[in-house]
Formats: sequence, C-alpha cells, structure tokens
Amino acid sequence: MKRIATIGFFDGVHTGHQFLFGQLRSEADARGMEPLIITFDVHPRAVLQSDYMPQLLTTLDERKALLRTYAEVVVLPFADIHALTAAEFMERIKAQYEVSVLLMGYDHQFGSDRLRKPQDYRRVGEQCGIEVLTMPEFVAGEWHVSSTEIRQALENGNIAVANELLGRPYSLTGLVVHGKGIGHTIGFPTANVQPDDPCQIIPKAGVYVGKIKNSKLKIQNSELPAFVNIDTKGVIEVHIPAFKGDLYGQPMTIQFMRFLREERQFKNLEALREQIKADIDSIRHQA
Repeated sequence: MKRIATIGFFDGVHTGHQFLFGQLRSEADARGMEPLIITFDVHPRAVLQSDYMPQLLTTLDERKALLRTYAEVVVLPFADIHALTAAEFMERIKAQYEVSVLLMGYDHQFGSDRLRKPQDYRRVGEQCGIEVLTMPEFVAGEWHVSSTEIRQALENGNIAVANELLGRPYSLTGLVVHGKGIGHTIGFPTANVQPDDPCQIIPKAGVYVGKIKNSKLKIQNSELPAFVNIDTKGVIEVHIPAFKGDLYGQPMTIQFMRFLREERQFKNLEALREQIKADIDSIRHQA
C-alpha cells in the first residue's frame, strides 16, 4: 500500500509534532494510505558538526516509543543519507517505502542542496512523483512550540511551561548509582540517578516535585511522589518518601512535575534535614 510520510528528528515528540502527526493520520485516512514517520538515529548536527554536543529532550528509545503511538516508524542512519539532495532523498523513500505523499512541517528543510521554500520542495516532489504538503505552524497560546523553547524552559526551571509544550511531564531515565550517602545519614536516603544518555538535558539546578514511574522498578506502586534535587554539577538525587529498600543498579524514570525551590547552601546538616523535611511535607500535602 502507498504511504504518506513525514520526516524529522522530532526531539521531544512535543505538541507541535503531535499536531503534525494528527494531520498525517487525517490525510492518510482521507487518501486510503498508510501513515509513516521517518526519523534519524542521531541529531543531524552531530553528523554535520563533529564538535557538536546536542542537548536532547528524549533518548532514541524514548523517541521511537512515543512516535510509534502515532504511526509506523522508520529510523534512518543520518550518516548514510546526509549527502543526499532533496530529490535523491525523495526518490529513495519512494522506492524503499512506497511514499507518494510527503507531509512537511512549516519550517522543515532537508537535502544537501539546502532548499529553503515550500514551493521548491513541491517542485522537486513533482519531478519525483511525490506530492508535497506543508503544514502551518502550531501555536499553543502565547507559545510557538519548538524543541528549543522547551529546552530553554528546562534550563530556567520552568517545568510547567516545558510540560505544557511537551503535552506530558518531562522525564529522565537512568540507573541508580552510589552517591556520598549524606541523605542516609540525616534520615532521608536518596537514590543517585545517572541518566542513560549524557546528551539528554538536565533541568536547572534546584529542588523539584517529581514522580517515579517505571514498571521495572521493584516497588509496589509504579508511580510514587518524590523529592528531586539537582545540583549545579547536574547530579540528580531522588528521595521517595513512600519507599524503603535498596535500588542500586535498578532503572529509574523521573517525571518532573513542579519546581519547588532554588538550590541553596545550608550552614549544617541539621538545617539541611529540616529543609528537606519541609519540602517532603509540601509534596505530601499536594500529592
């Protein structure tokens, strides 16, 4: 069956992407085609610029899982296709995936020949036998939804905005590793989480209300309120008030729900203990 496809890196799979995928499904249903999402294994700039270190909203596995809720997904190695012109790329996806319609985001560009305008892609598409459609920009209230806007919100600790633009809580997944043990000595043991992907962005240093959600985590409730502290070095410490046990070596997914307060220094461990107690009481009252 012929397919209608859309192409992009789709970092974060945010509400703007979701709008595009909704249009993809509508067009597919109207035309009797199968919808297809074509994405890449790595951020394009990481291939085009050897010294570029992307700040990602999702890991590859997370991105694929989110995208598959909307359509069939093909992941292409960007290093293998980055030299293709727009026409060569269209010819390849037509031959390999039977794409006859291409749905493009309002600002999306592809191809080594650096086409800029929608009409240029439509012209090339006509030559390749692919109809090219361009979608309008998705705006959520005062926000022009983009991965860059979400990254900036996370860097500023504005979790409410980041989550609104994502359409879900921002999350980080990693393994629980050994830390300094200070939390345990003051009665509030914490799990130090090392993110799976060093390129995934860590929110601004501070204290957050979060939730722990992971089916692999050996706890009775797979979604528990948590106290999340991030220091200026990007170390993530999580205290789960409802849990007692050993989590070392286990995977943990942290969902960031709310920014609680700025990080600050305390004169002694007792002052730190009292502040943590107040923070946790605040979480319990709002859980």
